[in-house]
Amino acid sequence: MIQIIKSYLNFLWNSKNQHGVHSPFVFDLVTKCFYDKTNYPEYEVLKNYRNSLLTNETIIEVTDFGAGSRVFKSNQRKISAIAKNAGISPKRAELLFRITNYFQPESILEIGTSLGLATIALSLGNKNSKIITLEGCSQTMAIAKKQCQLQNLNNVEFVNTKFEDFLTTDNRQPTTYNFIYFDGNHSKKATLDYFELLLPTISNDSIWIFDDIHWSKDMEEVWKIIKNHPKVTVTIDTFQWGIVFFRTEQEKEHFVIRI
Repeated sequence: MIQIIKSYLNFLWNSKNQHGVHSPFVFDLVTKCFYDKTNYPEYEVLKNYRNSLLTNETIIEVTDFGAGSRVFKSNQRKISAIAKNAGISPKRAELLFRITNYFQPESILEIGTSLGLATIALSLGNKNSKIITLEGCSQTMAIAKKQCQLQNLNNVEFVNTKFEDFLTTDNRQPTTYNFIYFDGNHSKKATLDYFELLLPTISNDSIWIFDDIHWSKDMEEVWKIIKNHPKVTVTIDTFQWGIVFFRTEQEKEHFVIRI
């Protein structure tokens, strides 16, 4: 907890709003997307689904996998508790929708479905996109899949897998992902492994979002490594998320933005 508080105070000290941004690309993103105050009807869909999860006292068996094949957690939890503690926040779900709506990526990969709150935000942002979402726990994935069916969101492919299995074995064909949302494993090794494995899939317009970049000292080290990678040009630290771009026409620059 002390680590996060110190990181947040440092973030506040260094962060800016649109007035401190001199890159036209990032300025437009901040003003037209991050700070977009439109009350989109899709927000109501996200809100209603979240509320349905928060009132669902059904107990399910939850299994999480670490890097490699070792199971490190398997226990029974209420759906409401998972939604409260592990799901994307309402504010971040709306932001994820806006980012997807702004860029309109055609091919999306989500690493970590959980109950599908972020999945649905991605799908609503661009219903014409093709989304692959990966999840190691079959029971939480089943809940997310059912909700997408109820909302007639037919652009999501659910894959029940260990993340490294998909990235090293199942995903053998040459692929380009326009958008990747990393929210499945917050360890240093796993995150860096996924980063390296997925680098061959980037295009000039690819957007990667890493969740919880200040969650631990290890994740902060990961974020520094990613920022310094030669293929990365622009990064945006929003405290909760680290957003990465690979635009070759952009000068390498790092932004810390309050949202």
